[in-house]
Amino acid sequence: MSERVVVTGGAGFIGSHLCETLLAQGASVICVDNLLTGAEENVAHLRANPAFEFVRQDVTLEIRIDGPIDAVLHFASPASPIDYLEFPIQTLKVGSLGTHKALGLAKARKARFLQASTSEVYGDPLVHPQTEEYWGNVNPVGPRGVYDEAKRFAEAMTMAYHRAHQVDTKIVRIFNTYGPRMRLRDGRALPNFFTQALRGEPITVYGDGSQTRSFCYVSDLVDGILRLLRSGEHDPINIGNPDEVTILQFAREVIALTGSRSEIQFHPLPTDDPKVRQPDIRRARERLGWEPRIPRAEGLRRTLEYFRERMKRA
Repeated sequence: MSERVVVTGGAGFIGSHLCETLLAQGASVICVDNLLTGAEENVAHLRANPAFEFVRQDVTLEIRIDGPIDAVLHFASPASPIDYLEFPIQTLKVGSLGTHKALGLAKARKARFLQASTSEVYGDPLVHPQTEEYWGNVNPVGPRGVYDEAKRFAEAMTMAYHRAHQVDTKIVRIFNTYGPRMRLRDGRALPNFFTQALRGEPITVYGDGSQTRSFCYVSDLVDGILRLLRSGEHDPINIGNPDEVTILQFAREVIALTGSRSEIQFHPLPTDDPKVRQPDIRRARERLGWEPRIPRAEGLRRTLEYFRERMKRA
């Protein structure tokens, strides 16, 4: 009998790739999403599969799923600054109430539970690269705090259910991820750069561009997440690509790849924007046998094809 898996936020960028991969591996998938930032078109190609079910629900209110469940993957949350700054209360609620309800579902069905956390729990880090042992440097009352603290609370709630109720829990700390199905107006660096370059508009770089990010292609991320789900690990694990690049260099790579004539424009750095971001993935290598395989140049080529097609349709 195949696994039956619930993916909250399953119509989002990462969630939809998880649904797709789980189905390809023979699982039955229930995608739960209220479509606040997700999109039905991300899972439209899965609708014909009898093992796929879409349920439109707000997980902060309830999660009604009948029958046995083998795993709950909690990915429901706004994830880009443009979203969580527009929906600050909803972001806090899905990290707190939504996590509580998703954990309650896993506990009731004796299912494994995987919490999608984030590198943002490290804030503007004072340790580089970031290891799982680092507690972070987060401003709880800054504008980004609604996302950072929601995820930190979600991790604490997840570990409490593991310790108090013996729920088989996992926590993945996701670093910058890119690939097909990112939204054109996602607000993060890669979608901004691609859409601006393809339109011939100035490329917006914040600060002087010396801040760094580490970009992981979505298929590599999904592979790491599913290895974690099927492991015996309960400690948080970083999943990301340690190939660090400055934002200015990244903008130049996008301009070169697209053949754009766009020029770079510099704007003030947003409040609490992290100056560095690079995962230490030793724990993922040692405990999951995982490391990324898609080089940035290849991942960017694949993503560019998607953005070109998406912008034609838009």
